[in-house]
Order: sequence, then structure tokens, then C-alpha cells
Amino acid sequence: MKTHTSKKLSPGFSDPQGATLNQDGVNFSLYSKYADEIFLLLFDKESENPTDIIKVSQKTGHIWHVFVHGLKAGQLYAYKANGKFDPKNGYRFNPHKCLIDPYAKAVTGKYSHENGGNYSYQKNSPKKDLSFDSQDNTLHTPKSIVIDNTFDWQNDRSPKIPPEKLIIYEVHLKGFTAHSSATVSAPGTYLGFIDKIPHLKELGINSVELLPVHEFYSNEFLTEKGLTNYWGYNTIGFFAPEISYSSQTYPGCQVNEFKTLVRELHKAGIEVILDVVYNHTGEQNELGPTINFRGIDNQTYYGLQGEKNQPYRYYRNNAGTGNILNVENPQVQKLILDSLRYWVEEMHVDGFRFDLATILGYENGVFSKNNAFFRAVARDPVLKNVKLIAEPWDITTYQTGNFPKMWAEWNDKFRDTVRRFLRGDTGQLSELALRISGSSDIFKDGKPPFKSINFITCHDGFTLYDLYSYKKKHNLKNGEDNRDGSDNNFSWNCGTEGIAKNPDIVRLRKQMVKNAICCLLFSVGTPMILGGDEFLRTQQGNNNSYCQDNEINWFDWSLLQKNRDILEFFKKAIRCRKKYELFQKTNEHHFLNGDGKNTPLFKWFNPCCENPDDNNYHEKLFCYQIQTTKQTPRLDKYIFLFILNADNQIHNVKIPEAASKIWYRIVDTSFDAGEDFLTESNEVLLDPIISYQSKPKSFVILSGVEKQVDSSYYLG
Repeated sequence: MKTHTSKKLSPGFSDPQGATLNQDGVNFSLYSKYADEIFLLLFDKESENPTDIIKVSQKTGHIWHVFVHGLKAGQLYAYKANGKFDPKNGYRFNPHKCLIDPYAKAVTGKYSHENGGNYSYQKNSPKKDLSFDSQDNTLHTPKSIVIDNTFDWQNDRSPKIPPEKLIIYEVHLKGFTAHSSATVSAPGTYLGFIDKIPHLKELGINSVELLPVHEFYSNEFLTEKGLTNYWGYNTIGFFAPEISYSSQTYPGCQVNEFKTLVRELHKAGIEVILDVVYNHTGEQNELGPTINFRGIDNQTYYGLQGEKNQPYRYYRNNAGTGNILNVENPQVQKLILDSLRYWVEEMHVDGFRFDLATILGYENGVFSKNNAFFRAVARDPVLKNVKLIAEPWDITTYQTGNFPKMWAEWNDKFRDTVRRFLRGDTGQLSELALRISGSSDIFKDGKPPFKSINFITCHDGFTLYDLYSYKKKHNLKNGEDNRDGSDNNFSWNCGTEGIAKNPDIVRLRKQMVKNAICCLLFSVGTPMILGGDEFLRTQQGNNNSYCQDNEINWFDWSLLQKNRDILEFFKKAIRCRKKYELFQKTNEHHFLNGDGKNTPLFKWFNPCCENPDDNNYHEKLFCYQIQTTKQTPRLDKYIFLFILNADNQIHNVKIPEAASKIWYRIVDTSFDAGEDFLTESNEVLLDPIISYQSKPKSFVILSGVEKQVDSSYYLG
């Protein structure tokens, strides 16, 4: 490659990797163990030829570096790497392909598929990835941007919400405000999100979990169908905020806009958790594009496999996306750790939810909670103080409950058990008792209950409204003949598939939603709410909406007024949860132990106020009692009684200790809006009472107070 530059050059330094700005210029540092030559390209504009081509000659270990004097923030750059092209043995260097920096803090735009130059092989060749493509794609690819980290944080501080007090709101950054009904200043952007912070405050949210905002790639097989990688689980830049979520156009604007969003959320007392994808990249399998990692050092960054005579041609695919990162390699671990620290220290985020986190725990190809990566995180002075949440599975392994003690974990068993019980499935009582009380059978070995992230809905699956409006998935618009997405939804359409005009069905669906809200917010563990569930957002029955950047996913804010009753119910439930310490356990105590027995503070029983019969497979009514230990003025103890009736029949439930207490109704989801969740000022006195009539498909909460105590203090 012909080089040319008029810039003053110095050897520079190997660490930190990436492009580091100082007053004299920019240091460029790139890891590549197997490349023969590395070239740095500088650009004035994205779609023009480079102004400078610099051969990087200085090398420390496997890190290539050079300092270019006189460069400023906003400088565009890229790399080209020359070396062996021998895919059978894992070498995929192609000097004709322009590569973004793995450590780039921002990129200039999205990849286009129009010219076909993003692939190192000839796409039409019968030799497939073993062929070599000499088409130069420099003019058609996004470029990396040198970033100045200076920002007016206005004395920003993390809210530092205690983990046991979290109310997590999972939300897609663009979808939150992209719909015209959002009426925000910059729809679908970092800045547009800010306009809806008052809604989060009103709801009672103190933590948002943003679906991936790292720069991602949209697969060609989607764009050919007019679809896109909407969710963003296809990362190509682990330091770069997604450019399409910015509202402005100057180089690097996405960095300042993301920082502005974090700062404003913190001002509102809301933490920011990022959903991050360090298990794979958007370069896909051996037939995928060459964007950065594949062209810079394929053998280092990816887990490779093969067969006789081509031992490293293919990619391990435990993520189901075409490849996995080789996290066992020290350089890959460094990349991930550097990325995490950058988002905490420079971008001020408060924690991370790790997609398919088991892949990060591989050691010799097998999951281990004591592997090198987990140990490195645990001793890191920055990362050991932030919130870490694992999605504890991938397509080959399931490790719920087996992550290190400092990690919280998504609890899919809570999701499935609650869904099945509320639907009316039989044989769920013992399992439900464990899930409601903190899943002590899963989160053991010293893990406190709030390490269980309880959820009923999330981005991957039905919304809460769709859960009770569709019996089956409706994913035809994804272009895969409805084959994609899970068939195990444990959903119920309440008698009609999809849109219902029958007022009885509409009412029943709302009642089922309220039942689910109560199960989520009045269970032990950390609750996670799917954004939009609070006003019955629908995805039209699509349970795998990853490729739909349209009104299937965008929040229709007109539903907020239409379903204001559900929003008010959500608000009351969140406020109630925050009020009582019994849902915020901070130690290893669980209401139930591993074999489901009663404890002094938690008792579950049948409608006759007797010990339940675990062998009664057909029972669909679950009753449990929680006695608090918190002392309040003139009130030493109070008792909550919960009645979950998933049956289609009315049940009369005998009240324990009825004669010694005054009883109040707090919640009964069978009542109309306004009466379904009562506040401190309008609770309904039920004394005297012997039994309570539990309506079909309802959730009831009663509060009992010792008769000799002034009952006006029962809510503390």
C-alpha cells in the first residue's frame, strides 16, 4: 500500500489502546498479533479518499502504535491490515478492506450493503469465504472519530440506589419516543428520551435498563427485506454510542447527547443500566462482513473451530448469532474490561445487564463462575462497585443461580411459573411459593433475594397486554413464516385472539394484567418492568420483534390516556412496594427455605386456612401470609394476606386469626378502577370477618392489625 503524509509522527505508546487525544495530537494504538502490516488512514470526510496513509511501524508486543502531531477532536480515521488470507487456518486479512477501530469512541454512520464491498470474499464465488475479494471499500464505509471527553457534567453524581430498592424499567431508547404521539422535541433520540423522564418519575421508576446502545450492524438478510436489527444485539463498537440515536450531525455528537441523557436521568434520581453484548459481534459467521475484529485479528478475537484440513475456518456459535468472542483470550478480556470502565468513568452509567452472560464465563470451553473474567471484574476497583446483571444462559448452557455472588441474574423460572399459574395451569403451587418468596432454591450459597431479577415480560417475548390477548405468536411480518420466536409463551387470550370488542373480555384482560403486576411487585426479589406495560403497549402479537423499527415497537403514547387506569394501578403498586421493607430483603433470609416449608414470617395455606396439600395437583388458588417485623408508632406488627385465585370459580377463603385482628382490603383486582387498589385514606374495613370471597381470576391483598392497636397506624 502506498503511504503518504505530511504530518509529524512520533512512535507514540501502546497503552491505552484506541485513539487518545492530547494537546499535541493523537496517539493511535491497535492490537493485532498476526498482522504483517498495519496502516492508519486519516480522512477529512467520510466518503472521500484518505488525506494521509501512514504505515504504523512501531510495535510493543502485539500492539501497533503511532503518535500523529497536530490532530484535533473530530478527526476521522480507519485502519487497513495486511497479512495472510488463509481462512481454513483462521487468517482473514484483506488489505483492501477499511476497518473501524475496535476501541473507537464514535463512528460516522451506518454500513451500507449497496456496493457489496463489506466482505473479504467474493459473495458470488462457489468457493464462498475461501475466495478473496480485491474490491476496495474505503469510500463506502463508516470511519472512526477521535473524541474529546470534555463535558459539562454539572456535578453529576450517581443516585446509588440500594440494589434491594431497585424498580427496573427495561426500554428501547428509540422506541420510547419515536412514535408521533410521543410529542417530544427530537423523536427516537437520546435527547428525545429526556422529555419523557417526568413519566418515569410519576410511575416510580428509579432505574432504566436501556436495550443496546453500543454501535451495531444491521444484517444484510434483514435489510434486503426492508427490516433492520432494531433491538441492537449486533455490536460492532463496544465504546461507541449508537449514532442513529443522535439528533445532530457533527462528528461525535452521539457521545455528548448520551452523556446529556445520563446526566438528566441522574438529576431525576434514576440510574442507568446498559444492556451490553460482549458475547458476540455483528460480523456474524464465516460468511459475514469484515468490519473490524475479523480483519484486524480474527484468531485472537473469535472462538474458532473447524474440521480436518480446515481447523479454524468456522466460528463457535453458542450465541446463536454466528460467532462468539474468545473471552478466554487476555486481549479480549482487556477489551471488555476497558469498555466497561469507559462507560462507568467517562459516560457515568451505573451498571450493566450482560446478554448471554454465560459465554463470558467460559474456561476451556466450559462455564465456570470462577473463571478469569469474573475474577478480574471482582477485583476491578471501578467495576466491583457497579450493578452487574447476568442473562444466565446461552443456546448451549443454562446457569441460573450459578453466577458469582456479586452478580444479579434474570430469573426466567419466576416468569414462567407466574405465567403458568395465572393462566390457570395446574400443579404450580409449590413452585409458585418458591418464586414468590425469593427463589431460595436457585439463589443460594449466600446470595440475597434481590439478586433475583424477577420479570414477567421483557423485550424478548409478548408485552403484558399481548400476554393476555394472544394464544399464539403472530410474527409473519418478520419474514420467516412465523417460525421465529418462542412457542412456549404460557399466554392466554381470554377467549378472543387479538383485538377484542367484547367489554367483558376487555375487562378480563385488564384484570389479568393487574394480577401480573401484583405478582411481580409483591414478590421477593428485584422487579423488572417492560417499558410500555404500564399503559398496555401492544406489539400486535409479535413475540420476536427484534427487526421491527416501526409502530410494532414504538410506544403509542395515546394509550396512556386510554389505559390510565392501568397506569394508576402500576403507580400504586410501586408506591406500596417501596413502602414496606418485607419486599426489600438485604440478607440471606428467605421467606421459604429450599424445600418450600413455612417460616415464622411467611406462611402459605389452602382456602380452609390449613397447610396446603402439595399433592393436590388441580388446585388453582394460592394463599400466603407475610408478617412484618418493622416497628412503627404504636404498632409492633402487621400482617398481609395475599390471595391469588387463578381459577374460574369463586372461592371463600378462611381468614387466619380473624377474631384477633381488624382486617382491611387493600387490593382486589376484580373491582373496577379506583376500587381495585385502595390508598391509605380510603381502605375498606372488613371487620368483623371470617372469610373473604375471592372472585375468579383475581389477586387480593388484605391487611390485618391487632385489635388493641389504633388501626389508623397500620400502614406505617
